[in-house]
Amino acid sequence: MHTYVRTLTKIASRYAPSRILSFDSTHVIKVLQLIEKEGHVSRNLLCQELSLGEGSIKTLVKHLKMQGLIESTNYGTTMTEKGRKLASEILSLIPAETSIPKCSVALGKFNYAVLVKGFSFAVKLGIEQRDGAIRIGALGATTLLFKGGKFMMPNMTNHDSLKNEPGIYRILLDKLKPEQDDVIIIGSDNEDRRRAELAAKNAALITIMNHDRHHHI
Repeated sequence: MHTYVRTLTKIASRYAPSRILSFDSTHVIKVLQLIEKEGHVSRNLLCQELSLGEGSIKTLVKHLKMQGLIESTNYGTTMTEKGRKLASEILSLIPAETSIPKCSVALGKFNYAVLVKGFSFAVKLGIEQRDGAIRIGALGATTLLFKGGKFMMPNMTNHDSLKNEPGIYRILLDKLKPEQDDVIIIGSDNEDRRRAELAAKNAALITIMNHDRHHHI
């Protein structure tokens, strides 16, 4: 199992048996992404961007510190060398993301697409990905495989799913720059843009982590 899978699992595990955590690996990734982008973040920003309460953010930050991924400075929370290494390992697998409008393959008011590099072999029917999105509280997720220059549903690999959606095809191509056998996961939600994003990321992580487990057990 890759070390990042083990680390993520540890951070999102309970240390005190009585406390149920309201965050998981997806929130961990989002924190690391935010720090990477901003240099440092405040608790307020984390509450806002992760749609979590202050108590949950406090625990999440504590867990990240326990694993040596972040540290507190006068400016706010910053990443350690170990944190940067973990972030770059994971972000090399999910290197691109973008919002997309409502369309035939993305049914929410808010839709967010994440690229998973070269993982089409790990997708069966897309049910695992949909369930990962629902677990975040979102509407669901659509999984597309990129093969032969076309976006296809996992169970319909002869069918070009975006044949009648040239605008969406263009956005996904331009923003995500997919290559053969990449996976695109679109998280959808009707209430919250951030939830659509976390849903897509959660489904992406499940795809990577589950496959990784099978590979290395």
